[in-house]
Amino acid sequence: MSTVNQTIRELQIQRNRGQRELEKLSLAIKALEQLGGSVAGETKPKRKLSAAARARIAAFQRARWAKIKKSGGSAAQPVAKQKGKLSAAGRANIVAAQKARWAKIKAQTKK
Repeated sequence: MSTVNQTIRELQIQRNRGQRELEKLSLAIKALEQLGGSVAGETKPKRKLSAAARARIAAFQRARWAKIKKSGGSAAQPVAKQKGKLSAAGRANIVAAQKARWAKIKAQTKK
């Protein structure tokens, strides 16, 4: 039984040491906080907008969405300009240029 009693006493001594260490740490933390330190993980308080500022923002957004809806587009994809159609003469020029290009390539491969 004496070994059990010794073990209990040793555990009590260790517990008392731990409590003293915790008290010292708590005092150190309080001292640092009083000097203006902050605890890690704390966030800054959120900025608060006045009612007038929120009203201005809301009015601006309503106007913005009304403009987008009026134009028939969406916010993500603004209305694109329509491209002009290619004239017959323009298409003929492209076809002739391509034929000449391929003729040149075929002539080079035959050599």
